[in-house]
Amino acid sequence: MEISLIDQLIEIVHQELIPKLQIESIAPNDPVKISYLPQPWEKLGTGNYAAVVHHPDYPNWVVKIYAPGRPGFEEEVEVYRRLGSHPAFSECLYATEGFLILKRLHGVTLYDCIQLGLRIPKQVIKDIDQALDYARMQGLYPHDVHGRNVMMYQGRGLVVDISDFLHEDKCSKWNNLKRAYYWLYRPIFSPLRLRIPSFLLDAVRKSYRFLSGLKKICNRIFCKIYRQRNNNTYF
Repeated sequence: MEISLIDQLIEIVHQELIPKLQIESIAPNDPVKISYLPQPWEKLGTGNYAAVVHHPDYPNWVVKIYAPGRPGFEEEVEVYRRLGSHPAFSECLYATEGFLILKRLHGVTLYDCIQLGLRIPKQVIKDIDQALDYARMQGLYPHDVHGRNVMMYQGRGLVVDISDFLHEDKCSKWNNLKRAYYWLYRPIFSPLRLRIPSFLLDAVRKSYRFLSGLKKICNRIFCKIYRQRNNNTYF
């Protein structure tokens, strides 16, 4: 009986990729590091928990591998189970032992579009909005949706990273990105085709993370003060 391409890929991952791959997470808020990736595998990207690689003989799929000790594998498998099939999301074809084989999504991240001066049409933003609404209908909570986790392909929007969609706490990253898109990008950057260098984008990203953390701390302090004042009020 002939072995399917996906079965061949699964066998290669188990026998050639996983035993030789060297991957580590140095800091939880920084992308993981790949120390060694066997040939002919190629790196597509890294996140805070995992790396994504692909084999040139299997162009329709990618392998996402979690770094040792990093959480989220089981949650991501459950998210893909709930999402099923949707044009703006990938699909999980196989998952075990800290890695997933996913349908490959082609495109350019919105982060890279801004860096390269590529025009981002409104349809991309609308597609991502509709995809996130679909995820909510499946009982999920779109979380950590930012410029590196969404892509544009042939003028349509795609959502790349859904690993945190079980987190119920409120996340405003996508709304903030949309606000910047309509207030800054469309009236200023898009007509001029301005390119924003990566160091400036990284500075904005780190500043945003710092301010978001500071806002959470301030909110906790104000809530504590408010509760103490109410507890000290007598009627």
